[in-house]
Amino acid sequence: MSRKRKSTDQEPTANTSTTTAEPPVAAQGTDTPANDGQPSFAERVGERKGIAIPDPFSIAGDYLAGVRLFESKRDRQMAIKFGEGRPEDKPSQEVIGKLKEAGFRWNPTDRIWTHPVWPASAMSTRIKAEKLFQDICQKIRDEKGIDPSQEIPL
Repeated sequence: MSRKRKSTDQEPTANTSTTTAEPPVAAQGTDTPANDGQPSFAERVGERKGIAIPDPFSIAGDYLAGVRLFESKRDRQMAIKFGEGRPEDKPSQEVIGKLKEAGFRWNPTDRIWTHPVWPASAMSTRIKAEKLFQDICQKIRDEKGIDPSQEIPL
């Protein structure tokens, strides 16, 4: 016995359940989103913006000695700056020797001493730079005759 299919003007739906459920709002052809005017998850993901962090950012500064330590994530480098970058703020030859021994190089454009930060050794580079910063600050304080009892702010 063969069954004849009933002819209809509408295409059959993929829903084979016996209960008739109302299709979702988006399927009805209206432009109203299902979440009451709120942007969808996909739209919100595209809107996320990170918190703006200054680059380079200051890690430590000893204003009595006139030395500051910076890190630049964008340029991937550590930097040490003396004073305001003026020629009269040039450190002594002993301090310059310590900088060169530690791998820092003079950047005449920005008037700072820089050291690259490689991903494989980033943490050890930061630790060494902070130790060098403290040594240099102590040396400059000794040269300037600044009382050693004054705290070195970090």
